[in-house]
Amino acid sequence: MSAEQIRLTEDKERKKHWKKWGPYLTERQWGTVREDYSPDGAAWENVTHDDARSKAYRWGEEGIGGISDYKQKICMSWAFWNGKDPFIKERLFGLTGNQGNHGEDVKEIYYYLDSTPTHSYMKMLYKYPQSPFPYEELIGENKRRGKTDSEYELIDTGIFDEDRYFDVFMEYAKHDSEDIIGVATIHNRGPEAAKIWVMPTIWFRKTWFTGHEPFMPKLSLKRSNQIKVFSPKSGNFNLTFDGNPDIRFCDNETNRERLYNIPNERPYTKDGINDFIIHGNDNRLNPSFYGTKAAAIYELTIPAGESKEVKFRLQRQDEPNPLSVCKDCLNQRKKEADEFYNLLQERVTDPDLRSIQRQAYAGMMWSKQFYYYDVERWLEGDPGRYVPPVERKKGRNGNWRHLQNYDIISMPDKWEYPWYAAWDLAFHCIPIARIDPEFAKDQLLLLLNEWYMHPNGQIPAYEWNFSDVNPPVHAYAVQRVYQIDKKANDGVGDQEFLERAMHKLMLNFTWWVNQKDSDGKNIFEGGFLGLDNISLFDRSHAQYYQGKLEQADATSWMAMFSLNMLRISLDLCEFNKTYQFTATKFLEHFLYIAGAMNNISSEHISLWDDEDNFFYDVFHLKGKEPKKMKVRSIVGLIPMFAVEPIREDLFDELPEFKKRLDFFMREKPKLAALVSSWAQPGQDKRRLFSLLRGHRMKSVLYKMLDSQEFLSEFGIRSLSKFHLPNPYTMKINGDTFSIKYTPGESDTRMFGGNSNWRGPIWFPINYLIIESLKKFDFYYGGNFSIEYPTGSGNYMTMDLIAKELSLRCMKIFMKDEHGNRPVFGTNEKFQKDPHFKDYILFYEYFHGDSGKGLGASHQTGWTGLVSEMIHKYYKEKEFVNHAAAPLFRS
Repeated sequence: MSAEQIRLTEDKERKKHWKKWGPYLTERQWGTVREDYSPDGAAWENVTHDDARSKAYRWGEEGIGGISDYKQKICMSWAFWNGKDPFIKERLFGLTGNQGNHGEDVKEIYYYLDSTPTHSYMKMLYKYPQSPFPYEELIGENKRRGKTDSEYELIDTGIFDEDRYFDVFMEYAKHDSEDIIGVATIHNRGPEAAKIWVMPTIWFRKTWFTGHEPFMPKLSLKRSNQIKVFSPKSGNFNLTFDGNPDIRFCDNETNRERLYNIPNERPYTKDGINDFIIHGNDNRLNPSFYGTKAAAIYELTIPAGESKEVKFRLQRQDEPNPLSVCKDCLNQRKKEADEFYNLLQERVTDPDLRSIQRQAYAGMMWSKQFYYYDVERWLEGDPGRYVPPVERKKGRNGNWRHLQNYDIISMPDKWEYPWYAAWDLAFHCIPIARIDPEFAKDQLLLLLNEWYMHPNGQIPAYEWNFSDVNPPVHAYAVQRVYQIDKKANDGVGDQEFLERAMHKLMLNFTWWVNQKDSDGKNIFEGGFLGLDNISLFDRSHAQYYQGKLEQADATSWMAMFSLNMLRISLDLCEFNKTYQFTATKFLEHFLYIAGAMNNISSEHISLWDDEDNFFYDVFHLKGKEPKKMKVRSIVGLIPMFAVEPIREDLFDELPEFKKRLDFFMREKPKLAALVSSWAQPGQDKRRLFSLLRGHRMKSVLYKMLDSQEFLSEFGIRSLSKFHLPNPYTMKINGDTFSIKYTPGESDTRMFGGNSNWRGPIWFPINYLIIESLKKFDFYYGGNFSIEYPTGSGNYMTMDLIAKELSLRCMKIFMKDEHGNRPVFGTNEKFQKDPHFKDYILFYEYFHGDSGKGLGASHQTGWTGLVSEMIHKYYKEKEFVNHAAAPLFRS
């Protein structure tokens, strides 16, 4: 075992809490629902970026490259000042959802470069301009631009053109589980010497006004370069800095005078250090050198092309020369991180892909966040404090009073989405299971806990609306993580994890059946389903148009959910044969859903269209004939996800399941005929459950692999390119709705923000397509192939198609024959500059034609699935040179 694997084992067995400290600060606490106490729910405007330096938060803390303990009692991060900005750089800047022409958008350049699962070693890079940061320019220009214009980014301002900036590399190494070394290495990339103020900062999250802290925590000056850190809950620490910095103290308290023009409760407020640095004003600093916030101030002049270091050590013990071990410890932890990842990447021979994969894992590890949200207390207010507006009790999340979140959670993006999203998190856990299966399992169980899941069985969606509906992929993630973990443990599965998840997932399944199949027809509505702008109108509000929408994707997700639960039940039969009865339940659900998709309520209405050979939603208008909404979108590809091959010999081990299966196949022949060629055993005598039979499967694949429809050089588009010259239009009660292929940023505000499924490439959908193709190949072997293009004589198996699609997705981040990465588009700085070109940004989605990254720029969560694609590509077959001819041509 590597040193990092030993630490993971010690943490799992609770011998040593290696994960007690980690990158658990968010990157944006302002503008969140948790901090919003407005009567109208305008979260973006209630606490702004400008407020943030003076506002003590209630529910969490933010910082640049920050760390904290797992309960976020003690927080540390880095602050900087270039001598020209109007305030110090303590937090990342970005536009609110209402300011950006494509919604919320961080306007900074930073990268997650490395992290082990226990955070024994971490590395991050922040690029800080030496010229005044263009706050107003970024706000003004994006305000001027419309939905059809691109976003105006920091790089577009020209502030990096002459290389007048600092590269700040922030590294952490754990000497022990509660002994942490932090080092910032600041490089001056400019042509002249430049000044920078570097301020490692420590503070306590404000808990003392809630009744949670019996005594105030305290930071105090112990020596000229050392702070004593005391908290009633955390105990004593010593924080030692190198050199002789100017250490200053204030309190993590709101500056009410600045924000609200009312007297302050305490004289030494949160922005005291900022005011001292910017204005030389020390009247908000504690002259007695203690408080609840402190910073060590380093004023550095760095010659052109050179670098300087700032380091600290946080530890419980008091010892002479505590910084003497820093260099050796940092080098040792780097070496151990290399050993850990070298073992994982043993078969990945391409050095560029190794770097991409490792940075993807780093982003997933850095995107852990302490997330605290007690909805009932948020609605009612804290004892002895001001009472929240009465309007909020009937507003956002008012029916989620049971929800109490107080955990480390994997975030989609700690600036643009600093709150968990149920289906994002399910995808995060799959690649995370490769490096830390225990964390992946804990995350999946977390959302199924009684204090998360609604009593009615619904899984909370996300803080802006916990009642919204995401695709039911949790069971899929549970089953995949179980299998990954089982293989890593020499074929021994974690029965307790699978069983705990199974029982709660049954509640969630029942919620779907009761709430989203209101007529009991096995056709599901779903609504939003996280697919944002994919439809003509907001699918969650079909009733506004006096109609009802029967969704091909919602119904297919439920067919997939049924098969996932069937698979979990069969896996549990290894431990307890009683689960063959739940396997039977979910088999029957799947068969009835398959039947309903082809003949809704025996009315000869099908979600499959024989004319176009594709799946569509069906819209029922009161008093009118049902109408198929012929939008060629990923809605019609999602039926592919409902597939499960099963070993034939398993049936002999489960007589009750086999008996019921035989009955269904005999007594319900029409249903049996719908779920693929059940009577014909596949490779190694496997049987197949699937929504797609041969003809339909080939028809869907032909459209998916057509470059004038779904196939891009960089994966599968979310909307067919057919709708570029042929927008789909439909009239509903006098209103005209239209949809067209939009390969880049969204041109509609249907869901606001940067929501866009009208053409771009999204990794979760591409990942599920690839995994489904592999399942089909697992059944068919080489016995099922399609000719593409028609008449070419070029036949492809499901496995070859899956490999090619994986390669196309991977190519988004890889260097092409010109040394350019499609993810960076036409930006010359990102493509060619040696200090930019090998640092990867994992965007939310990608341009449907060029592969350029769009949307949230650090969405390593589900875009981190590229790491899983790389892993499986190399695992299954020796890597094919990406410059060679593709397996099939667009």
